[in-house]
Formats: sequence, C-alpha cells, structure tokens
Amino acid sequence: MKQQFVVMAKPVGSRCNMRCDYCYYLDKGQFSEHERQTRMSYEILENLIRGTIEASPGPVVSFVWHGGEPTLAGLDFYKKVVELERKYLPSGWSVWNNLQTNGYALNDLWCRFLKDNRFDVGISFDGAESIHDANRHDLKGAGTYARVVRSIQRLRSFGIEPDILCTVNSASCRDPLAVYRAIKKTGCGWCQFIPIIVRTEDGFSAESITPEGYGQFLIAVFDEWVHNDLGRIDVQLFAEMARILAGGQASLCWMSETCGRALIAEEDGAIYSCDHFVDDEHRLGRLPADSLEEMASSDFQTAFGNSKKDTLTPECRNCRFLRFCGGGCLKDRFDGHYYLCEGLRMLFAHAEPILSKVMEMSRAGKTPSMIMKNLPD
Repeated sequence: MKQQFVVMAKPVGSRCNMRCDYCYYLDKGQFSEHERQTRMSYEILENLIRGTIEASPGPVVSFVWHGGEPTLAGLDFYKKVVELERKYLPSGWSVWNNLQTNGYALNDLWCRFLKDNRFDVGISFDGAESIHDANRHDLKGAGTYARVVRSIQRLRSFGIEPDILCTVNSASCRDPLAVYRAIKKTGCGWCQFIPIIVRTEDGFSAESITPEGYGQFLIAVFDEWVHNDLGRIDVQLFAEMARILAGGQASLCWMSETCGRALIAEEDGAIYSCDHFVDDEHRLGRLPADSLEEMASSDFQTAFGNSKKDTLTPECRNCRFLRFCGGGCLKDRFDGHYYLCEGLRMLFAHAEPILSKVMEMSRAGKTPSMIMKNLPD
C-alpha cells in the first residue's frame, strides 16, 4: 500500500533575504550540484508535483514550500505550481499547500495570490521586539520585527490567518511571557515553538537553549495559556499532548514513534531524508532521474525513519513520558541521549495532570471560559 508523505520543497535552496543568527540551513548550498544555487527549474517542479501525486494514496496531497526563503522564487513560480497541481490532481482529490516564510517580502500581490489559491501560511516571528531583533536581521544587520508585524497584519487583512513559527532561543528563554504575549497580540490563533540547538566544537552556540531553560519556558507559557487562552489560541505542543492523552497518535515527526515521511526536495532536484539531514549521506536520489515513490519507500529511508525508535536508550524506553516525546528528534540526540529530555520531562510532569483535568471538564460539556474559572491558580 502507498503511504502518506509530505514533500518539503526548497525552490531556491538555502538562499534567503534575511540573516538569522541561528539559521541551520544557509550553508546547505554546498551540497547542490549547481555552483551557485538558482531557482528550481519548471522541469524539476513538474516532475516533483506529478511524482508526489502519483506516489500519494490520496485523497489529499501535501506540499510545504520552504527555504531558505521560498518567496524568492517569485509569484510566477507559484502560479506554475498551482497550474501543475490542477493538471495532475485526480478528480475528487485536493491539494494542501503551505508556504513557510519569514514574511520579509510579502505585499498585497502575494497576499491576494495566497488567499485566492487557498495557501496556508506559516510566518517566522520570535515575539517581543527586542527578542525577535536579537537574532532575526536583514542583509544589512538591522532588525526585522516591524516589517514582519506588518506582514502578519497584511495577511490577516486578506483573510489569511497565519501560523506563528517562533523559535525558543537563549534570548527568548529570558522572558517567556513577553514572547507569548507578543504572539497573542498579533491576533493569530496558532503558534509553534521551535527549540534552537546548534552544536559546535566547543559545546553549543550562544543562541542555543539549555534543556532546563526550555522546560522553564514551556511551563511559563503553558500556565499563561491554560489559565487565560483556552479556546482562543492553540499551541502546537500542548495540542499534541491533548491528542495523545485522548488516545490518538502524535502528528509531529519528532513526537512520533518513527519519522522519515517528510522528504526534502532541493532546487537542483536532489531528494533528502529530512530537513535536518541535508547532506551527502542522506541524499536519496535526484529528480527527474529517480522515482520519488521509490525514494520515499527505499530501504535506506525506511531504516532512517525506524532508527528513531530502534536507537532509543533503555532510559527512554522505560520513561513514562515516552508516549509524548517519542524519543525526540534524531538531530538532537547526542551520544544516544535526547538533549531536551530533562526540559520536556519538566513540562510533561507539570502539564499532564492539568491538561487531563481540562479534557475531563471539556468532555463534561464545560466551555473554555468555564474550564479556566475552575482551574486552580
């Protein structure tokens, strides 16, 4: 049977119109067969879209347009995307497009196109101005907070409710509530917190978080959210915890038992195992010479995805919180140990009983406002 997967396409590779201090992708151009990264050709694009649709079990086919900065490909590129999707999509099927952008270049033309073609949009925003601008710079080194806020407002004025993609770095850990409240102030209803972990020869980068700092950040945000914002804003990690508590399976790869179902398509047509494993070892093949379906189901990719559970330490296997974290992301396992383990265990121990009570009251028919009133301080 065909298995569902997502293609995360990098139409301009690692090229970007910003320079964020913690970016893990800017140097990935070294693996391109092109001496200088360019825009994905229409030949490769058509092969990618056709191959993804043919390999998908349907009836929904997913594409994430990522980078670098995907808007650098230009509007005409995405008009071609829509044209090709319509050309190859079987009757009764639908496509889900998600553009993940830094928001720097969004204007009315972009917003109208994204709205008319039903693109979901994720926008990178690190919360309070001083925290955002500490790491997210333009090409001249200036902060980008004001410009990104305007882009969020512009998207919402066109009826697009963007998802907020917020990193948790050493600056944000110093004031978790300032970060979270700045996100709330945008009016957006969904946010995701992405931990910054960059290992260096001497340890970790200055922007990287500590496990304890991450745990403290998440607990502070959870307490603010659960007492004030139920039903108003969804926080991805807390929503995933609720899904698992309800008997479901995590939808996030790093929380799942296995991974490997989110392939990377680079601008030169190369296909890689994962966004965090774009290197020679994890190159599965190249379009159009190789079959996308065969690469997605290859022994190498299957083993890569299964290694998430196969390489768990005895401590992880016996941990009562394994159902929540799934052993964490492979990129953050060092010497077999999941780097964020202690911080996430802090959160899970704190949040699980509270979230269980919230869900119990919800099943009993209580509204979010009633639940918040009945939670102890």
